[in-house]
Amino acid sequence: MSRLNLKHAASRSLLALARAYVDLTIRTTRWTITGSPESYPALLQNDDRTEDGCITAAWHRTLLMLPAMCRWAHRIKPDLDITVMISRNRDGRFISDLIAPWNIASIEGSSDRNGKNKGGSRALREACTVLNNGAIFMITPDGPRGPAETVQPGIEALMRLTGKPLVPIGAACTGFTLPSWDRLRVPLPFGRGYLLYGARCYSPMLAEDIAARLKTLSARAETCLSLGRAGLADRLWMIMGIALVPLLRAMMLIRLRRGKERLDRLPERRGRTRVIRPEAPILWLHAASVGETHSILPLIPVLAERHPGHHFLITSATVSGADIMAAYRDQSGTLADRLSHQFIPYDVPLWTKRFLDHWRPSALLLTDSELWPGLILACTRRAIPVGILNGRLSRRSWQRWQKMKRFTSPLFQRLDFVAARGEEDASHFTALGVRDVRCFGDLKQNAPAPPVNQSELDNLIAHLGNRPVFLAASTHEDEEEIILGATALARRKIPDLLTIIVPRHPIRGAQIAALAASPAPRRALGQIPEDADTLWIADTLGELGLFYRLCTCALIGNSLRAPGGGHNPFEPVRLDVILATGPHHDNFRQAFRQLHGLVTTITGEEELAGWIETVIGDPMAWKVRAEEAHARIAPQSAIPSALLDRIATLCT
Repeated sequence: MSRLNLKHAASRSLLALARAYVDLTIRTTRWTITGSPESYPALLQNDDRTEDGCITAAWHRTLLMLPAMCRWAHRIKPDLDITVMISRNRDGRFISDLIAPWNIASIEGSSDRNGKNKGGSRALREACTVLNNGAIFMITPDGPRGPAETVQPGIEALMRLTGKPLVPIGAACTGFTLPSWDRLRVPLPFGRGYLLYGARCYSPMLAEDIAARLKTLSARAETCLSLGRAGLADRLWMIMGIALVPLLRAMMLIRLRRGKERLDRLPERRGRTRVIRPEAPILWLHAASVGETHSILPLIPVLAERHPGHHFLITSATVSGADIMAAYRDQSGTLADRLSHQFIPYDVPLWTKRFLDHWRPSALLLTDSELWPGLILACTRRAIPVGILNGRLSRRSWQRWQKMKRFTSPLFQRLDFVAARGEEDASHFTALGVRDVRCFGDLKQNAPAPPVNQSELDNLIAHLGNRPVFLAASTHEDEEEIILGATALARRKIPDLLTIIVPRHPIRGAQIAALAASPAPRRALGQIPEDADTLWIADTLGELGLFYRLCTCALIGNSLRAPGGGHNPFEPVRLDVILATGPHHDNFRQAFRQLHGLVTTITGEEELAGWIETVIGDPMAWKVRAEEAHARIAPQSAIPSALLDRIATLCT
């Protein structure tokens, strides 16, 4: 056999071996192929042919992973025309022969350089032709010789000449890296891989912007690959969730009897829903309860304006949060059609999977400190980026997480970013391993004042007349004894003083009533205070806005007893309420620091009684202080544009 024949035989053997290896890795790798729903029709050229032809771009180092995407596309649409740009040299021809079994055509050519003809002009003309014929045209914009991850000008020209959209693709897989100019990634069999397609881009678009989108998607794919594997802590959490399913079902029924769940929506807690998913990209925002829900309300219309093609899924954990969203939708006009509300499912693997299978969100934004390990892991595995809005992590919580850092570190590394409410919170998240932490201020400062039923307010004002009212808002167990003792002392000088206690958990209404020296009317029973009553227990949900508007002055609960934590002061500040707090308000330390000198700190029963007497004795002087507090937070009411930009990167 001649030397030439031997060379050809060796080349054919090498090609057959390479094909067999690539085929093995593609078939045995567990691929996650997902991305922007708006790009899905363009990638598969749906039968309605609303948009023929599409350009896809991925870095040259991911070249050996792209056949997996072609195989995925051909499974869904067997007659799909896919063409790839290859370099006009021996390596390019080898690649062309290598990918042929996956029904991928090729065009030879690359950017002309230094006056040297490399077939770029001819290849551009051929690419325009196949695109205009409805093909998917794949290109590695940093090929054939780099520099790596630098977009060459040809792709801009191709977009401009054809008017076709570009879909960027980020890829990562289990494998090894060759010492080539592009650091080519070679998949290993029986591994895992991610192919993520971003939102469509249209001309004109700068090479720098294309590169930025490719780098974002590639980084996301690498993160999913490295952090999507369940560790020991993840497995223990999943096992615990599965084991607790019977107890969770029982707890749901108990909560239902107590008015904390809705019978017709109980399946939502298990990830089931009768709501049809809209055919649009979905941005998912989770707000646990009342305060968190109020904090994201100003954000929703701004996001809707910046992302006109998106639908917004709002989840909450409480009935009161659901009621706030229902009222918001009723007042939102045309925006209401782009809003859906669901109760968040409990963090059980099957229930979370069921929820994500149905809604398929593009991104998740959690509010405050709602960190559910199973949910965040499930999102990471599906390449759903997760961000934290108004990130809150008190010193006490941070210290607890620090003790478990060996096991919980992946939880924080899986977060794409945290928008911390203050510098202290930011430092806590950074210490726990979050990759991108930024401080945008407290979103609760931007929240609107809590709502009120105006007719109910008018009726109660008329009923109470000029009677002075002290409000203890969002109280916790062991605080009511201090409050009742203080108000008893204050009534020596203010005999007609009415005390309203709003427990954080309304179920405690009967327990608080038992502490009173005489029978006290309860809001949950439809009772209102008469002239002889000194105490009114407001044990209902979602009415704090009503009682803030009724009171002369108010104490924010969960702050009188250690460890406490406090509650959000910005809601009453927006209503010009004269405020006091106990000393244990670490969860909102930054907010109270901002309001320093304008919110009184109370340390005990006698001090609280003295403060009530002083305020009611000269309420107008104290009202000036309340108005100063309102003015202090007003200049910072706008949503930071940098936060909106960061959220936008999750939607690419």
